[in-house]
Amino acid sequence: MSIRLYNSLTGRKETFMPIEPGVVRMYSCGPTVYNYFHIGNARAFVVFDIVRRYLRYRGYKVKFVQNFTDVDDKLIKRAHELGTTVDDVATNYIKAYFDDAEKLGIEPADAHPRVTETMDDIIEFIQALIDSGHAYVAEGDVLFDTPRFPSYGKLSRQSLNDLQVGSRVEMTDRKRHSTDFTLWKAAKPGEPSWSSPWGEGRPGWHIECSAMIHKHLGDHIDIHGGGHDLLFPHHENEIAQSEAVLGAPLAKYFMHNGYININNEKMSKSLGNSVFVHELAQQYNPRALRLFLLSAHYRSPVNYSAEVMAQMTSALRRLDACRDSLTDRLGETYLPEGEGVDLRAWEDRFQEAMDDDINTGDALGVVFDFVRDANVYSHQQEISKAGLRSWLGKLRDWLDLFGLSQTEQPLLEERVVRMIEERAAARKARDFVSADAIRAELSKQGVQLEDTPQGVRWWREG
Repeated sequence: MSIRLYNSLTGRKETFMPIEPGVVRMYSCGPTVYNYFHIGNARAFVVFDIVRRYLRYRGYKVKFVQNFTDVDDKLIKRAHELGTTVDDVATNYIKAYFDDAEKLGIEPADAHPRVTETMDDIIEFIQALIDSGHAYVAEGDVLFDTPRFPSYGKLSRQSLNDLQVGSRVEMTDRKRHSTDFTLWKAAKPGEPSWSSPWGEGRPGWHIECSAMIHKHLGDHIDIHGGGHDLLFPHHENEIAQSEAVLGAPLAKYFMHNGYININNEKMSKSLGNSVFVHELAQQYNPRALRLFLLSAHYRSPVNYSAEVMAQMTSALRRLDACRDSLTDRLGETYLPEGEGVDLRAWEDRFQEAMDDDINTGDALGVVFDFVRDANVYSHQQEISKAGLRSWLGKLRDWLDLFGLSQTEQPLLEERVVRMIEERAAARKARDFVSADAIRAELSKQGVQLEDTPQGVRWWREG
């Protein structure tokens, strides 16, 4: 079976064939670190985390780079609001990114370059664009001359003429064409700046990614990812800059994830309905949040709501309960060693879903069907330890792939432990009224119980 990816550049699914056999070079746009990241950002981070994980699962060696934009108008504004420096704002929110990403099971990239650490490379890249005639200097700014790149608009499938006619960008005396975009911004009073051949200033947004990709991954990469909102103009401009200098396609495949709605409304600053991961992680199990972000195909829109998260919490519990049940039965000493179970048909179904443009929604459907049958097997009379190991090993493999492996259970408060012990004593004394009352009180506190032959299991909802 071959992996097929939807390529935004061609508008169709294509068989995935990396430039170098067995090796994948992949870049995804990271956050502008002026605030915590919200659930819309999280979807892109989780989507390209699972793309990377699945490529590794299928045997590829993956080099993955995700940047941090650590100087920008938004950071400058935030620093002024907080009465601190841009570097302090960036450093604090980069730390916050890693904290929240870890909660969501997002693995660190192989490199996380910062714009401020890549300034020499950015300046060199801009100079190469000027030298090739693709950029021009105007009053301390440097702008990309879009008509000099005839295929500008090929990612968004818009012609340059249509873009110029429909452009909402205000013309200035410095711009030659309405679609020209800034590579270098002349310094303004009170803003961070760096020395360059064109004077003090700082880079434009688009050039940063082109320079970082070139520095860390080379002239031509396999996969470039990001949210659909970045397709134009950000990725369009990256293509123009990179290909104008390097003379080779920037990326063989472009992948873009869909939007997130909040209670059936598009999430936006104007509606004030953004929800931040660091807040959601206090309300829900972060693994349930990750499950939600992977519950649909990455290109489809998804809707966040309290009802949906309740469903995800329940679904996560089904996965955990199956794993725990298989583990418990495996520990039963009287079971025969026996033989393993052939689960290749399940793996084929799973890979068929994932190979079809990383369809995590369908693949999770396979996983839950598998859980149903695994539960049936574990409750049969004629089972073996080898058989249990087969089912458990496959489930653990898939949970690891999806980043949903059980994290260490938090310690229960002493009072809650005491209530669980009191309930156990009440059940032993056949005082089921008291036992049920304790269970109901624990449930109000978010602690759920399950009585099993191996003893009571507990977990926290949300």
